[in-house]
Amino acid sequence: MEEIKNFLIKYKGAIIGGIIAILILCTGFYKLMIGIILIGMGIYFGNYIQQNKDEVKDRIKSFIDKL
Repeated sequence: MEEIKNFLIKYKGAIIGGIIAILILCTGFYKLMIGIILIGMGIYFGNYIQQNKDEVKDRIKSFIDKL
């Protein structure tokens, strides 16, 4: 019994994380989370490109020249 108690104490965070992951998968909430993450990445990259137009143009031009 002591071994089980030590195991639960040692891996409490992993067990809770696993239970949360199972709940997210069962409810389909992961689809919403993926959508929100993709929207956030799109906003971030769009802002980065807008703020650094010249640098992005140079990088794309050098990438095309390598091909």
